[in-house]
Amino acid sequence: MDLAIFGFVIAVVALVGGFILEGGHATALLQPTAALIVFGGTIGATIFSFTINDLKQVPRLFRVGLFRTIPEPTETIELIVSLADEARREGLLYLENRLDEIDDAFLRKGIQLVVDGTDPDLVRSILEAELYAIQERHSVGAGIFEAAGGYAPTMGIIGTVMGLVHVLSSIESPETLGPAIAMAFIATLYGVASANVFWLPLAAKLQNLSKKEMLLRQLMLEGIVSLQAGYNPILIRERLTAFLKPEARQEQEERSDEE
Repeated sequence: MDLAIFGFVIAVVALVGGFILEGGHATALLQPTAALIVFGGTIGATIFSFTINDLKQVPRLFRVGLFRTIPEPTETIELIVSLADEARREGLLYLENRLDEIDDAFLRKGIQLVVDGTDPDLVRSILEAELYAIQERHSVGAGIFEAAGGYAPTMGIIGTVMGLVHVLSSIESPETLGPAIAMAFIATLYGVASANVFWLPLAAKLQNLSKKEMLLRQLMLEGIVSLQAGYNPILIRERLTAFLKPEARQEQEERSDEE
């Protein structure tokens, strides 16, 4: 289960709850004008910073950041080891029968290259190029939300300054000065809070997912190359175990001993 939404809810509840415990009223935090300035300005500046093709990915990136989980590497190791075992017994061409069972597009592409008899150096080169392209796409995706997280606090300050300008232009009514200033600072609150509760955490989540996915892809690449070279499945397991965390590595080593 991914905890992204749970973490966001905790952060919002903690901020609003702390404000209420200090004696504030939740309705005091609702300021449509400040929201328009901060969120509209942030979205506009972010759109200005990226191409339309980059921005088309935003809905998908929201889903990825909030709901996606990366499969455990141990599952991939087991799959590659089983493929290597079949390749040693039946030959590499036999793996063509297993292609439809491989859900991951990167792994399926690598196995297809092996089945097609592609030169090992070319296989590695093609897959490394694929990894580079994936990493670049991930970098742009996370960069969109990083940019929004950078713009939001500034837009909050701009909104506050605009609010103060309006307040000071009506200084002849001192009884309304305090509430008006408080409302002006809501824009800063929106900017700083949205950056640190949503935009930047979402960017960090995408970066974290990217690192895990790239590690998994690198594991696949090494497994594909080892399989093509005809290594013993036990040796392939040992090689791929290096990509695991210590606790998972110990489990794989025990499994290798049993084999």
